[in-house]
Amino acid sequence: MQTFDGQLITVLGGGGFLGRYVVQRLLARGARVRIAQRDPRAATFLKPLGGLGQTQFVHADVRDAASVARAVQGSDAVINLVGAFDDMRAVQADGAGHVATTAKAAGARALVHVSAIGADRDSPSAYGRSKGDGEAAVRAAFTGAAILRPSIIFGREDRFINRFAGMMRLAPVMPVIAPQAKFQPVYVGDVADAVVAALADTATGRLFELGGPQVLTMRELLRWIADATGRSPLFIDVPDFLASALATGFGWAPGAPITRDQWLMLQSDNVVASGAAGLAELGITPTPLAAVADGWLVQYRRHGRFTVETPA
Repeated sequence: MQTFDGQLITVLGGGGFLGRYVVQRLLARGARVRIAQRDPRAATFLKPLGGLGQTQFVHADVRDAASVARAVQGSDAVINLVGAFDDMRAVQADGAGHVATTAKAAGARALVHVSAIGADRDSPSAYGRSKGDGEAAVRAAFTGAAILRPSIIFGREDRFINRFAGMMRLAPVMPVIAPQAKFQPVYVGDVADAVVAALADTATGRLFELGGPQVLTMRELLRWIADATGRSPLFIDVPDFLASALATGFGWAPGAPITRDQWLMLQSDNVVASGAAGLAELGITPTPLAAVADGWLVQYRRHGRFTVETPA
């Protein structure tokens, strides 16, 4: 197991969904972890995971280069997990550049930048373009950075699987937008392991695409969630022309089911590219949805843990 005894590793976004898993692994390997985010108080729940003095909490906003420079000062390595669906250019493009530039200036030996499958400077979606521009900014400032592109990340605290499971608990009918769009859901624990593994010298300057062992269409994924939670909604495929019109006409409204940019993202499959380096090259065996999801999806069943399974 790779160890980081006494090394100071700064994790931008360390209190988020993926960040908490990354921080846990770094602490277990002996690192001193500096968790940097806009509201560091929101991450203090992680403090009991480390020993005395092993965790630090500092303010940093990736949109503000000066605050990032203060956060990464003295770091042996830096990890950037920050992403957003609003102010995307400032956070995911300019912000990524700020992290890379300041990490290099601080003398960090390694930088791991978490991007996303679909990152492309020519993407039709603002999200994809901002991610692509962010990768370019990282490469320009810190050529040895390792870049990770995960597919949809699932886990107990995710906002994807849980969102649909919650909808099925309340609604007998489930509209399916982009039913044939493909995903390769990857477990948050595997992505966290990949982030830590990418701190090794063997990952220097490399690009990895991270996906789980299953490729599922949107329709297949929703049916899987329904089966896992004991729900049986009526699935209705939404025609593309109607979904596009809804996203364009109402995607700007708060609580809209889909934005125009999300619709554009769904026009490309969210799967690992053929021949791309991935979890295997980082020594990680991908975890199937079924192996871990039951541990938290049980809350969406009609009688929770007391649901009686009907024999097949």
